[in-house]
Amino acid sequence: MLNATPLTPRRDCIALGLAYHSQNNDFKILRIVCREPSAEAEIYTLSTDSWRKVVISEESEPEPNIGSIFEINEKPCLFFNGALHSIAYSENHYFILSFDVNDERFRNIMLPPLNYLVEMFPEFDELVVFKEMLALIVIGKDVDEITGICHIWVMKEYGVVESWTKICVSLDSVNNFYGCNDNGALLIKNATGLVLFDPSSLNENVLAIEDTNWVRYTTNSMESLVLLDGSEHED
Repeated sequence: MLNATPLTPRRDCIALGLAYHSQNNDFKILRIVCREPSAEAEIYTLSTDSWRKVVISEESEPEPNIGSIFEINEKPCLFFNGALHSIAYSENHYFILSFDVNDERFRNIMLPPLNYLVEMFPEFDELVVFKEMLALIVIGKDVDEITGICHIWVMKEYGVVESWTKICVSLDSVNNFYGCNDNGALLIKNATGLVLFDPSSLNENVLAIEDTNWVRYTTNSMESLVLLDGSEHED
């Protein structure tokens, strides 16, 4: 169990992320807390078994005036390309807040232009790793509220806003969205149950899993020789 910190009141909006720091052979936990007048952040490192505050910079490129963050998406932060990512909100912007695990600096990645929501009424939006690229999945109804639709915004070149590319497919009756697998199939829940939906072929693969409450908290596993006490292994 981790020690409590000052940034833990229940009324605040909180985002958490777990990352492995390969350079130092260490694990880190990021906690972002939104409170007046702006968000604060702290980092836990396994090697020191302690929390410390980190500064959320309000500078970014190419948008230098993001302003103070007043809300953060409370879903677990997405770890990709050595950084933790979460969707954040300021007074004038809706963007991705990234935290580089190596230099412990925050950076801002602008989302696709706000008109990416004009064509639909979104019901789910989530950051994912789609075929080894950062992506934003938006699922909802079209403007006529008749047809279900899914927009997959893929950042072809990491950190380059101009590289956002949209993939659009029809997708009806989605009750929940859980993520996607390594091949880019979307893991969703509909009237049939838990389904893997391939946006390329439009094929659905029904999974024989009844209890889906735990699915959101699963992740890819990789064999590792990392020692949790931070020591180096010796033969």
